[in-house]
Amino acid sequence: MTNLTQPQDAPPAWTVYVLRSTQLNRTYVGITVDIERRLAQHNGDLRGGARATRAGRPWEVAACFGPYPSKSQALRVERQIKRRRGAARLRYSAPAPEPLPSAPDTENASNA
Repeated sequence: MTNLTQPQDAPPAWTVYVLRSTQLNRTYVGITVDIERRLAQHNGDLRGGARATRAGRPWEVAACFGPYPSKSQALRVERQIKRRRGAARLRYSAPAPEPLPSAPDTENASNA
């Protein structure tokens, strides 16, 4: 599965997600650049799911936060959400993503 929301040459945008088991009263928090692919992995449709989600399949996406321009920003939000338990993870109010630093204006720099 490919992430259709990103242009090919764009840097990956990181998403923090909360999964909810449809079978057990459990949630799981993670980060990814491709939420559809990651959900398929957690549900066992593709290789690479987390061991913690083998029980409780199938999983559904209950909340998404982001996109974040860097993995470090997404990891900070993931850590904050993981400190919460159960439904409190779904009520989390994530901070707005920090903008990427803009590239220097090379066009005007040559005229100086």
